[in-house]
Amino acid sequence: MTSTSAARILKSSFPDVPVPEVDLTSYVLGAEADPRDQRIAVLDAATGRSLTFAKLRAAVTSLAQWLHADAERLSQVCALFAANCAEYPLVFHGVLAAGQVVTPVNALYTADELARQLRDSRGRTVFCDAERLPRTLQAADQLADQVRRIVVIDEAPTASDERIRRLSDASTSQTSNRLQPPAHDSLAVIPFSSGTTGIPKGVMLTHRNLVANQCQIAPLLELPTQARTLAVLPLSHIYAMTGIMNASLAHRVPMVTMPRFTLDSFLAAIEQHRITHAFVVPPIATALLAEPNLGRYDLSSLELVMCAAASLSTGVAEQLQDALGAVVVQAYGLSEASPCTHGIPPSRPDIHRGSIGLLMPNVEARLVDPTGTDAATGHPGELWCRGPNVMAGYLDNPQATADVLDEDGWLHTGDLASADEHGTFTIVGRLKELIKYNGYQVAPTELETVLLQHPAIADAAVIGVPDDTGNELPKAFVVTSEAYRLTPDDVITFSASRLAPFKKIRLVQFVDAIPRSATGKILRGQLRSLPAPVDQAAP
Repeated sequence: MTSTSAARILKSSFPDVPVPEVDLTSYVLGAEADPRDQRIAVLDAATGRSLTFAKLRAAVTSLAQWLHADAERLSQVCALFAANCAEYPLVFHGVLAAGQVVTPVNALYTADELARQLRDSRGRTVFCDAERLPRTLQAADQLADQVRRIVVIDEAPTASDERIRRLSDASTSQTSNRLQPPAHDSLAVIPFSSGTTGIPKGVMLTHRNLVANQCQIAPLLELPTQARTLAVLPLSHIYAMTGIMNASLAHRVPMVTMPRFTLDSFLAAIEQHRITHAFVVPPIATALLAEPNLGRYDLSSLELVMCAAASLSTGVAEQLQDALGAVVVQAYGLSEASPCTHGIPPSRPDIHRGSIGLLMPNVEARLVDPTGTDAATGHPGELWCRGPNVMAGYLDNPQATADVLDEDGWLHTGDLASADEHGTFTIVGRLKELIKYNGYQVAPTELETVLLQHPAIADAAVIGVPDDTGNELPKAFVVTSEAYRLTPDDVITFSASRLAPFKKIRLVQFVDAIPRSATGKILRGQLRSLPAPVDQAAP
């Protein structure tokens, strides 16, 4: 895939930042003693287990030496299959410090899903917690010639399986060997992502990619000495890995981990641990707004709430800011960009909360329409990004890499965005989700934003439905508020009064809920498979 020559390249308003040529672990933990080393680095809210920065660095070194002494260390990939816990950053950085590669695995995965990721990543060692040991053993049995070792990172019953080791054994390993840090341009992490489309693929992120993104997010994530972060989002996800875990380590501030989300435990953790910075996805944001007893908790320590992974509407962001008394900002990124490319700096209250904000330092962007022409200011186009944080490619998949990463280094995100004259970007939809009507292209997200302005509409999603003429009709799936009754005509009339004629809703179906992923993204494929009652069509 190649890009056109007459490019309209959008630059960050922030000056470029230098990117040190060091490995990620050296960058976030440092190689020398630090006056802050006796501070708590990570605290497990569920168990109370904690590690200071000094103990974490020592344990990382011990684990790295143990792994390095293994005769099979060359080209080794280690899977990390665990819920958030105090040991998570220890294992993550112990593997990296040994010059090996981490492939983080979603803690909710089944044995078959784990086996698939192990097979694709060629992982030979699995670090897991005790709860996931049975699933890990089942996956390892499927790959008996590949998976050689399972390391349980917390306490587990004694097992006779010769493949099982314990992290406590590895962490007591001490040798006099001083390990050579991995090269800054070597492979570090292989998260799995569906990419801009398709089945999950291994994203090859180098130490340089990840160090660069730590430097780039400085305008977005200022963590003063007194800060305390909360990690309820899975650390296996690139958002939490970079934005919470590694950022907290790099700034020497305590991170409190939670193994799973419930609203009560989330709020209780903020109160108990005096959390200053919380990180959420849209479903958590909406759950907070719907909580009638929010006032029961002392949330006065909270200074910043960051939302990412899916779009949050302006209205929800502003309401959440009022409800929590904390600054609410959005950020944008994707696994292929380590992940962050855009964000709203907390110091910029003038930037509207429904946007994804500004380009981060060292990031360039283009907005390209389907004809290959760069879009004008205020007009939508596919968002392309370029910078030192962009992946090396997809593992063992050159075709998928070529489909999204062109020869000029532009990452084609598949997201439709617009940018105003101030450099503020807004996501308006997905390229593959565009609705084609009478030659016009309609972004579902724009229609959904309009529908959510109706006081009787609690939630909404829009897809295109083919008709007999080759057009796609915008169809709305609507969840109504309990206190209201709506008809399809009401929805159609409301949309027609606020949209150009080619954009208005033409079909309506009322549903009990909009299907969404764990991060809040609308599952439009599921909507397409819903049985359709008699729809109301506009003329």
